[in-house]
Amino acid sequence: MPTSGRTRDAKFARQPDRHLPLHPVPDDPGLLAHQHELQYRRIFIDPEWHASFVNSISFVLVNTVISVSVALPAAYAFSRYRFVGDKPLFFWLLSNLMAPPAVYAMPFFNLYSATGLFDSIWAVALAHCLFNVPLAVWILEGFISGVPREIDETAAIDGYSFPRFFMKIFLPLIGIGVAAFFCFMFSWVEQLLATTLTTVNAKPIAGMMSRAYSAAGLDWGLLSAAGALTMIPGAIVIWFVRNHIAKGFALGRV
Repeated sequence: MPTSGRTRDAKFARQPDRHLPLHPVPDDPGLLAHQHELQYRRIFIDPEWHASFVNSISFVLVNTVISVSVALPAAYAFSRYRFVGDKPLFFWLLSNLMAPPAVYAMPFFNLYSATGLFDSIWAVALAHCLFNVPLAVWILEGFISGVPREIDETAAIDGYSFPRFFMKIFLPLIGIGVAAFFCFMFSWVEQLLATTLTTVNAKPIAGMMSRAYSAAGLDWGLLSAAGALTMIPGAIVIWFVRNHIAKGFALGRV
């Protein structure tokens, strides 16, 4: 016997909602704040979560230092000198950014497994250099080209050696912070290579977040706390390089 629409609505209303979360949200704001505090405390106290956060910071900083250090002399050479094959070489560097990280995952895995670098912060840091060095060269070349050549010549006339001129006069004039920012952010948010090239000893925070399971499913409170913490390093870096980013937009490099 067919039932009316009102009868079906009444039966549906009596059924439990299967789409509600398994953990109800407490009505007491104080209890809710206490639960949030427990999630943050767990990240800093739990050895695995704490180690993963330290691992991520470590390989990101190592990669940023290596990438900027290698890119600075290369960008200066591309900007100030003309040599045979400079433009094809510059294009080849940028072409490394055209391939997705998945293309390099298996070659890096085999290389690091053979050399003993697998599951270390150096494995991820060096792998990210394949993308960050060309990016830093491209950004820094634009900033260096915006500095007049007369500054180099004037410093040479005044008796400055090249290393002294480069460190004391030239570096403050270019946006090295912008290149460091983009290297930092790429290495910080990249997940495929970071999780493929590590297992236990150098597992990043992204790998821990993807395994935040409990008996009831995903631990959303813990994931929310971890996600909020992962935004703090990027926000700090943006604060320090905010003025250089505006200059990068004006040069067309950002």
